[in-house]
Order: sequence, then structure tokens, then C-alpha cells
Amino acid sequence: MHSVKTKWVDKMAFDSQIDNHTVRIDTNGLIGDDSGPSPKKLLLSSLAGCTGMDVVSLLKKMRVSVSGFEMDIEADLTEEHPKIYSEIRLVYRFYGTGLNKEKVEKAVRLSQEKYCGVSAMLRKNSPLNYSIEYVEKSVTV
Repeated sequence: MHSVKTKWVDKMAFDSQIDNHTVRIDTNGLIGDDSGPSPKKLLLSSLAGCTGMDVVSLLKKMRVSVSGFEMDIEADLTEEHPKIYSEIRLVYRFYGTGLNKEKVEKAVRLSQEKYCGVSAMLRKNSPLNYSIEYVEKSVTV
């Protein structure tokens, strides 16, 4: 079982206690102070963290070395309430020289199709599309 304790701080700010970590959630504009990410953007960050951890773990098991790895996520919101993501686009970007693209693509596919629970939950409500980019760069030791 997972549990999170969340407490209202002020205006639209909330502090969520997640294990030994406190995460501030807020909004900007007239009703918030922008003291933390919005709930929906935090959800996208959770998606990146979930699939990213899968990919890094799988690449280590496959003995694939990369000099860098990052993800960009964009999502479109519907106009009507409740405003939900109508589409989520995820770009995986890998840095390195002579990357084994076949293994990288397998790691990403396994994360998206088998391991990442956040992807699976979001996909039930929104199309989730992904692509992979490679940037040739020397591995720094």
C-alpha cells in the first residue's frame, strides 16, 4: 500500500509528505503563489521518473552505457472541466557514442509496455506517444 499525507498551507499551496520527503504543490496566477509545481505537471514529472528509472535499470542489466539521458514531456489539456490531458508526448533523448540503438529501444519499449505503472495508468485515459532521439557524444570518464 502507498500512502501520502497532504496538508493545506496557504491560498492554494499544499505540502505532501511522501515517506521522508515533503513536496510543495501550488499554482500560479491570482489564486496561488507559484511556490511549487501544479498537480498536473507533477503527474508528468512522475511519469518521467517512473519510466526513466525503468530505462536506466534495464540499460544497466543490458550493459548499455550512455553518457546522458533526459526526457521531455508535453501534454495537451482539454478545454472543458474537468481539464484532463487529451494527449501526452514523451521524448527520450540518449547521449553517447556508438549507442546500441536496438537495446535502447527495447528498454524504452519494455518500460512503456510492461513495467511503468504511471504510463499504464495515464494511458487508460490519454493517448501516450513516445519517440527516441540519439545525440552522438563522446562518453566522458
